[in-house]
Amino acid sequence: MRSRAEVDATLQTAKVNPAELLPVVHCLSFGPQAAAGECCLLQLEPGLCAEIEAGCSLVIRGEKDEQAVLCSKDKTYDMKIADTSNMLLFVPGCKTPEQLNADQASCNIIHSQIAGFSNNYWELRRCRPKLKKLRKLLMQNPYGGPDSQKDQASTFSKYTTEDLLSLIQASEEEILHHLQVIDARKIEGYWRILEFDYEMKLLNHVIQLIDSESWSLKKVPLRTCLEELGSLEPTEMIEHILLSYGRKYFDDGEVYFEMHEDKICRAIAQMLLQNAVKFNLSEFQEVWQQSVPEGMTTRLDQLQGLALVDRSSRPETIFLLKVEDLPEGNQERFNSLFSIREKWTEPDITPYIQDLCAEKQTTGVLLTKYARCSMQNGVKVYNSRRPISKQILF
Repeated sequence: MRSRAEVDATLQTAKVNPAELLPVVHCLSFGPQAAAGECCLLQLEPGLCAEIEAGCSLVIRGEKDEQAVLCSKDKTYDMKIADTSNMLLFVPGCKTPEQLNADQASCNIIHSQIAGFSNNYWELRRCRPKLKKLRKLLMQNPYGGPDSQKDQASTFSKYTTEDLLSLIQASEEEILHHLQVIDARKIEGYWRILEFDYEMKLLNHVIQLIDSESWSLKKVPLRTCLEELGSLEPTEMIEHILLSYGRKYFDDGEVYFEMHEDKICRAIAQMLLQNAVKFNLSEFQEVWQQSVPEGMTTRLDQLQGLALVDRSSRPETIFLLKVEDLPEGNQERFNSLFSIREKWTEPDITPYIQDLCAEKQTTGVLLTKYARCSMQNGVKVYNSRRPISKQILF
């Protein structure tokens, strides 16, 4: 145990002026249990520190074959080890200079034992939640209706909220929000996505009722829908399809829905395209407009991220290309897109990379990093920075 005289002698040998230092001295020694690797350090941004101090929890998520992420209640962070040239010491009860200045009663020498040490720490970086797996899991066992023999015979798992929290690398709020985005619904305690054919069957029932009753698409009454269609399908499914394709509001104590024109047109386009490898564009547009409810207008911009138009072919064609079917990683996504089409215009490729943008990032930044720009017939196009094997779709 060093004395004050020994401390002063050490300072003199080191040619350090004691007047430039705080009067209180920490004398450190390694405790019997001190060892590297016993503890891990995690560097937190101020917002996360405040959450911890308020009693909130941080959760590390990821299966054995996945890179771990750390999740707060509403954000997701990549975890990476950062090495440091300075040894980091764990000293229980260690006081900072600010605390020593405030504590006038501190003794002149504080003897502290080092409980552990490390040469690295975990660094957090805000990242996109990894949600593609969520849809993939739910689509293994889509819900085909109460009388579906396929649903009754399925051997695939069903997932509760707790199951998804343990499997998906995203925060709870991000997972719950994405379940709404993909129109998932809890059925008997499990999150399910409707089988597309069953979803279209439900939507067709609603559209036919709207047409037969001559209702405005902006004012579809919930109560009457449930009364008229309840004998055909479960009322909770009728309400779910209205919530998926409409906006709920109240008027004079009654519940109404304003139907989303773009979403209905998009769904009908998917139904038309899903059984065709390619579709003549002009013929498709004609059939599509005839297939949507009266009063709705179809537009190609309703199909962003769902279908791709090939204007280089003669005649021009359109085919199904869903953004949710593409890889989740940035480089893998661009590799897939450039294997489908060698050169992309910015309007064509943007819907297929928008979801890759991190916070405050633009698609332009992604294109600069992963693609090479050139001019073709006066139009700016993007192609891969690396050789890509051609993917045969047709």
